[in-house]
Amino acid sequence: MAQVNDIVRFLNQTGGGRITRIVDNMAYVEDEDGFEQPALLRECIVVESAKPKPTAYDKPIAPLPSKEIVTEAPKPAPVIETKEGDTLNIVLAYEPREIKHLNTTSFDAYLVNDSNYYLYFSYMTRSDSDDEWVTRYHDIVEPNIQVHIEEFDHSLLTHMDRVAVQYIAFKQEKGFKLKNPALVELRLNTTKFYKMHCFHENEYFDSPVISLDIVKNDRPARMMTIDSADLERAMKEKRHQDFRPARTPVKKTEKPKMGEIIECDLHINELLDTTAGLSNKDMLEVQLDEFRKTMNENINRKGAKIVFIHGKGEGVLRKAILDELKRKYPRCEAQDASFREYGFGATLITVRG
Repeated sequence: MAQVNDIVRFLNQTGGGRITRIVDNMAYVEDEDGFEQPALLRECIVVESAKPKPTAYDKPIAPLPSKEIVTEAPKPAPVIETKEGDTLNIVLAYEPREIKHLNTTSFDAYLVNDSNYYLYFSYMTRSDSDDEWVTRYHDIVEPNIQVHIEEFDHSLLTHMDRVAVQYIAFKQEKGFKLKNPALVELRLNTTKFYKMHCFHENEYFDSPVISLDIVKNDRPARMMTIDSADLERAMKEKRHQDFRPARTPVKKTEKPKMGEIIECDLHINELLDTTAGLSNKDMLEVQLDEFRKTMNENINRKGAKIVFIHGKGEGVLRKAILDELKRKYPRCEAQDASFREYGFGATLITVRG
């Protein structure tokens, strides 16, 4: 009598196969194509009987694994260095998932390490209304690589008014030139994430991105801390200047001579006798009015240089000045004024032709 797993052929018809199951007097036979066909059990001729299941005594005894076998971890691939890679370049970039739907798309944040150095870095963000930073990513980044930091949506943009990257650069298993560790803080204009023209082509990406240079040619952008050597030099320079006669700034109504600088102090106590009853917004508007007045008086003086002294503070007045400059005075260029002369709180504007 045929049993399950027997190989059979049919008595009164062609075909056959392996019996998969038996129900009452019916056998279900699976052919070589995997199709199951019912047949009377008495019409199944056994061609090859099923092999009996091995008992516990029939199973071979597997040898115990040798304690001396040790699996070695794969060695990391060697770093391929480039000649220009010994100069540190670090870029932070934001790429939209769907650039044609900026109001609804999510974004990807990337850090590009364009150098021969490993980077131990942390990426942090905060809003202007917060006093504390939030670490969003930290890791060791290999040389000449782009690392994905995170994906985020528009709800996070309110917490990204400021971004910061802290890093230490080093090499492994070889000598190298030291790079100063740095903590770079940048203001991020989050309104740009809603404007397609603010996303630009970049050598590191196939699609347009908003990119921020953290380090360019070994020079960090706007470090939050001051190098101790620079601070010492600045203090010595300050003591030296204390013995100089005071600088006489050019009056704003006079035509400056070649190389002379017009100074405009925007500190509110220099513009008003009292600020009683004024809100921060009112005082900012008074300062911007003085800025516009000075710019309008000198806008036609090609090559004129104007220093606006605004103080360091939270950077609100400086940002407002730069926004005004971009919208109303496109022929002018702005840069930080001399630290030796004005400290950290002044902006130099040059009138171009």
